[in-house]
Amino acid sequence: MKRSVAFLAAIAMLAACGGGDGEATTTTEATADATTTVPAETTTSEAAAPETTEAPAAEALVLYSGRNEDFVEPVIEAFTAETGIEVEARYAGTGELATTILAEGADTPADVFWAQDPAFIGGIAKEGLLTELPADILDLVDERFRDADGHWVGITARSRVFVYNTDLVAEDELPPTVWDLVEPEWNGRFGVAPTNGSFVAFVSGMLLAEGEDRTREWLEGIAANDPVIFDGNGPIVDATVAGDLAGGLVNHYYLLQRIAELGEVPAANHYFGDDDPGAMVMATGAGILVSSDQPDAAADLIAYLLAAESQDHFLGLFEYPLIEGAGSPEGQPTLDELPVFDISLTDTADTLEPALTLISESGLN
Repeated sequence: MKRSVAFLAAIAMLAACGGGDGEATTTTEATADATTTVPAETTTSEAAAPETTEAPAAEALVLYSGRNEDFVEPVIEAFTAETGIEVEARYAGTGELATTILAEGADTPADVFWAQDPAFIGGIAKEGLLTELPADILDLVDERFRDADGHWVGITARSRVFVYNTDLVAEDELPPTVWDLVEPEWNGRFGVAPTNGSFVAFVSGMLLAEGEDRTREWLEGIAANDPVIFDGNGPIVDATVAGDLAGGLVNHYYLLQRIAELGEVPAANHYFGDDDPGAMVMATGAGILVSSDQPDAAADLIAYLLAAESQDHFLGLFEYPLIEGAGSPEGQPTLDELPVFDISLTDTADTLEPALTLISESGLN
């Protein structure tokens, strides 16, 4: 129980800072991780669970989804059409849903939890609330994108990048590493979203690889370099495209969304090199609750998320599919070509709370 209290405190700290894990929604796709009633890129003012609704019929499989409804629903509808298994999906921010699961405990109606990032689902796994997945599901995904103990499996991946305005920044002026953003030439020229879930997960990874002292030094250096603060990644890309910023730290697909909407724009993604925290590749992960009374149907749903047709759907929305041979977003490095930041995604659950503390103490928010 002691760990549960610390995990809840970490989520509450994220919300109290005004942040969340929502992402930008576009007219062509919606990878936002927000509730169906709160517009994407808005944040919650508290870490309360979504409103309780009437329990579904026993035969309905309950999915707690930290991914946006527009991103998920087409696949859920196809799954039901193919299998006859009805799914009731409840949408909220990943942190909110993790809080809900912890509060509900063994009484949670959730059968499957699909989280935006490995830190929160990893926290739920470390609480002993997820069952071990079947080997035939785990084996669909490379081991670096699944839980070391088999309690969750990656569904899609997203890479951290530095998006930049190509009219304002020449290629030879780009920061060679994420550490270089503390240098004077970047003062006031770039954007960050310090309370966004993806930024928090990135800092969690930095902590794992570099330790507290260097992570604190970097965060304080970034804060001192007068970055423009945003709640989410989408507005950073919009400001960069508009020429209001030279660039910013985001996930790779935000720029691809804007290009799909607007056509050619004066912006590009800059990928940092191997062993750079700025090159972290994160997985969205799904797992089955120990308390589920429909574990076989729940496993069928997760397997369907990793089926070729589902992975093609996610690729069409600019995320990286994780099954072998699924392809990569057009114009971007393939999954195998992406820089390697060698950490265990499983262990980001252990550094979530200290990452939030360091971000808060740095003055970024």
